[in-house]
Amino acid sequence: MADQEEQPSSEGMKAEEVADDNTANQDEQQETEQAVDATTEEETNRNEQPTGDAQDEQEETKDEEATDDAGKEQTEEDAVLEKGEEEGEDPSQDAIEDGEKEDEPSEEQVNEDDKREDREQSPAQMAEDDGEEPQAVAPPPTAEAGSSSPQLMREATEEPIQEETTNGPSADSTAEPSSDQGGETVKPSTPVDKPSDTTPVADRPSTASSATSNVEVSTNALSLTWSFGVNKTVPTINLTNQLRRMCVYTTGHTAVLYNYEKNTQKLLQGHSNNITCTCASRDKRWIATADKGPNSMVIVWDTYTGTPVQTIFEAHENGVVAMAMTPDAKYLVTMGTIPDQSLSIWDWTTDGETPVCSTQLSNSYGQQTYVHFNPEDTSQIVSNSDSQVIFYAWKGNKIEFVAPSLTDQDFNRVVGNYSQSIYCSNSTRAFTATSVGNVVVWDNCRPISGPPLLEPSPNKKAFKLVRVQERGITVLTTTEQYIVTGDVNGHVKFYDLQLRMSNWYNEFGVGPINSVSFAYVPDFEPELAEDSDYPPDATINATSFITRDYILSTFIAQIALIIADGTQVKMIHSEHDAAIHALATHPNLSQVAIGSYSGFLKVWNYKSRTLVASRNFPKGHLIRCMAYDPKGNYLGVGFTNGCVRILDAISLEDECEELFRYSRDAVTHCTFSHDSKWMAVADADHCVTVFKAQHPSTGMTWDYLGKHRAHYKPIQDLSFGVALDSDTPRLLSVGQDRALIEYDLFNSSRDDLKLLGMDRIEQSGVPQCLVWYPPITKEQFFLTSNDQFKFKLFNTTTKMCRKTVLGPTYGSPIQRMQVLPTKDPIHDKRYLAFITSDKVGMHIMPLDGNPHNGMAMMAHPSGVTNLACSHDGKYLFTSGGSDSTVLMWTISIVALEATAKLGGEDLIPFYGLLEGGREGELFRELENYFYYAQIRSQGVDTTDMREVSVKIPLSEIPFVMRAMGHYPSEQEIEDMTNEVKFSQYVDTGKYNTDIDLGEFIKLYVNHRPAFGLSEAKLQWAFEVLGFDEGMGQPAIERGELLHMLQNKGEQMTEANLAEYLTTLLGFNPEGGSSEIGSFDPAGAADLLDESLPELITADMFAGEVLGFGGVEGMEQPSASVME
Repeated sequence: MADQEEQPSSEGMKAEEVADDNTANQDEQQETEQAVDATTEEETNRNEQPTGDAQDEQEETKDEEATDDAGKEQTEEDAVLEKGEEEGEDPSQDAIEDGEKEDEPSEEQVNEDDKREDREQSPAQMAEDDGEEPQAVAPPPTAEAGSSSPQLMREATEEPIQEETTNGPSADSTAEPSSDQGGETVKPSTPVDKPSDTTPVADRPSTASSATSNVEVSTNALSLTWSFGVNKTVPTINLTNQLRRMCVYTTGHTAVLYNYEKNTQKLLQGHSNNITCTCASRDKRWIATADKGPNSMVIVWDTYTGTPVQTIFEAHENGVVAMAMTPDAKYLVTMGTIPDQSLSIWDWTTDGETPVCSTQLSNSYGQQTYVHFNPEDTSQIVSNSDSQVIFYAWKGNKIEFVAPSLTDQDFNRVVGNYSQSIYCSNSTRAFTATSVGNVVVWDNCRPISGPPLLEPSPNKKAFKLVRVQERGITVLTTTEQYIVTGDVNGHVKFYDLQLRMSNWYNEFGVGPINSVSFAYVPDFEPELAEDSDYPPDATINATSFITRDYILSTFIAQIALIIADGTQVKMIHSEHDAAIHALATHPNLSQVAIGSYSGFLKVWNYKSRTLVASRNFPKGHLIRCMAYDPKGNYLGVGFTNGCVRILDAISLEDECEELFRYSRDAVTHCTFSHDSKWMAVADADHCVTVFKAQHPSTGMTWDYLGKHRAHYKPIQDLSFGVALDSDTPRLLSVGQDRALIEYDLFNSSRDDLKLLGMDRIEQSGVPQCLVWYPPITKEQFFLTSNDQFKFKLFNTTTKMCRKTVLGPTYGSPIQRMQVLPTKDPIHDKRYLAFITSDKVGMHIMPLDGNPHNGMAMMAHPSGVTNLACSHDGKYLFTSGGSDSTVLMWTISIVALEATAKLGGEDLIPFYGLLEGGREGELFRELENYFYYAQIRSQGVDTTDMREVSVKIPLSEIPFVMRAMGHYPSEQEIEDMTNEVKFSQYVDTGKYNTDIDLGEFIKLYVNHRPAFGLSEAKLQWAFEVLGFDEGMGQPAIERGELLHMLQNKGEQMTEANLAEYLTTLLGFNPEGGSSEIGSFDPAGAADLLDESLPELITADMFAGEVLGFGGVEGMEQPSASVME
């Protein structure tokens, strides 16, 4: 009402327009109402005469029917209201007229309508019914903006956020402004827009059903559902008012709107880097989040709907480290990163492309980490780094600043490092807190003559250095007429404007404070009620100290609610404040265990989002890994100091009296056998240690068996499996040394862990992880993923590589993977979950190289450290390491399958992997090579009648591969041949001796390098093998190169080497003996001495020997000869 009174002319014009539209469209409105009535009558008749399935539906309870009817009626009313609004009519008046035309409702309908109206009341109406002031309920931003606020903020909706919705907007759809026909940027959802949720209140599901609904209709295979953890470096903002009990904090690249009364989250997704800073308007309606890094963004959110209303892309070159918002939410100030730090002011409500004004700061000021608007005069800004405070004044598109100097000699006292700065109300002074308990008082510089300057000015100097306490001050803010500080001891102190102590709190039991944020209470008056219990202040009169409730956040990841009346402390969150690497899910229950380098272990019920159990381990016990046994009785935990503990899965108490201390370095992997009788751990000292469950009669639950150092490089993965056609466990480890080790569990004795086998499974790639392939084939495999973006399947008995397929190519190789559990492992379709360096993804099994069968999305920009899957296969959990966060993802198999279908079937996805596709030049070349290979296999010079076929012999595979630009080693050729040869053997008992074009295309795209030949790889080889001989790059001596080619790796004979080099150098016909059938080695040595220089560099070898036109030409090698 206040806004309407401020603009009588505008509202009068609107009223006239509405009246005109009502008169002009009266007939059309009557037709609409009649159509709605007819629809309602038709629905009633249908319900009265049910048939077939409708009769079954009638057997539901009366409550469900009443809910459905209420939803239908509400939908019809919404349709009428929306139609009326489009035609410019008054919706409330339409509803009255519509009600007059309806027949007299029954008593049950009246009761149902009354209930529905109660649910549909706006917050303001409910406040009026309760005798409260309507303007105190979710006030629009203009309550403080006044005439300077934009029209879009005056008309902003006051509908509060729907708490039952726990999923935020997806990162892909977040806040990118669209453009109209004129090219002008238009915000996709401005503050005047109403929330997108138009579902009738009666139809809105509960929290649990809402989550289920989100899974069913999700368009993403993975949807972020919940976030465990708190970013301890970004302050928490209190969003509490009369309508809600809410705060906002950050976890990695996500902001969380958390209702601590209802335990619900609204996840604000959109950033691709970890969020570095946040800010809010005075009424807490609008918040802004910013990040630092590539493709950085500043996003402004409506906290009542959880939707982004403005996005500023690349506000500063490398991101934002600090920002603030004016009390009326009209302007933002952002601070860039160093070097070349700059400050910019944005009118985000009208323009998100260019700032109003900017200024460059000198690197000598240090990185400014805090910025603050003067709430009484927003043209005045203050910022500070550890060593420099800067005052700004801006007007229009100009900004000036002053950086006053202050040293320890100025007041003969240690100043300390600056933490935060604020302006003093009703004054020209400003305050800055320091790390040694001082507060610097700044004021306008006094003129040489005349009265002091009373107008706001950036030209300030330090007038006082007040020592208010002994320990460092980390937070400086204001509330009412008090200055509030928070310090490293977790104490909160209130001072008056003269810095005299008013009250302090030192028994909160929290860590160093990084924010103090007060609830929003408009026109707050410190009135003392009869039953109140406010503490006395620090004055002689000891009067009650009345203030608003506030929320503290700390540098040890705590968030606490302080209720001023009675000084009650309620801990909202107490999370991990160190890196999280340990993550495990219970095999039977909805529980996830999270352990961190802080020595803190927490077990959560991830469906109810409640804490089940927790334990703090002694100092020095940093949790590195853990795992549940398959029966859910034990939880094995490995620590960075080499200790291993086996805990009771329920109480988290030790099962063994003494710790297992058999590792000399951090325990990196932990796993149990399928029968829960064996536990194995791997450590950073390249050792595997095995523990065995003991019979209860021995008085011990677990005992040490032995350990073995079989790897000479770090162990990448450790896994138990089950032997084929038996129930015997098998233990395998794989390392960076490319070795697959199997351990002989049953023939080992104490202190003597024996090996059963050792196999080298990679030639050039490095395996990253290992899992046992699900029983979806007749042949038993284990699956590895390497650093060349390849999946490899190995026969568990022969250890032969049976298949190689292209893996997900999302920036970095797969670091860890897990097959999703299912109720029927034999018949159900299976899926693979995986993580890369910063993403989490899903892949459909069986694996075939189809890129559309997989997906991935950003999980933790600072790095993903672990992956776990719920026992029912419905949720994934990822840990973010340094961001101290665990994210919970809901899996949508329907969305994953739909995405795969959109990519096409059969060979269509593989055609897309060829340059130019099915109609491209590469495919036409492949067809030519394929049919030429048929000619070669039957003899090039033969005059016999040739047989034309759609297949070629397996012996021709390497020649066609090399003609296509892929140059496999002999081992890789053997793997390709075996893959095709044995592909049908288990089913038919026969070997394949040939391959058709379609299968060859799959073989080619799966085996060739994922990103082509690499210049860096050849350069790296010469750097390792060569020496700097003053040529500007490493070089290898000719004789040494020929010697290594004959004696290292896949060795060549002297004759073979002579033939290959002379052919490459152009002295033999193209194709060599493979084409002409003979080779004369006479004179080859002399030709090589003449043609090859004494010192060979990478450029020379690539350009003159391989014929790639130098190292730079290796990106697109020539494929003109079948060699």
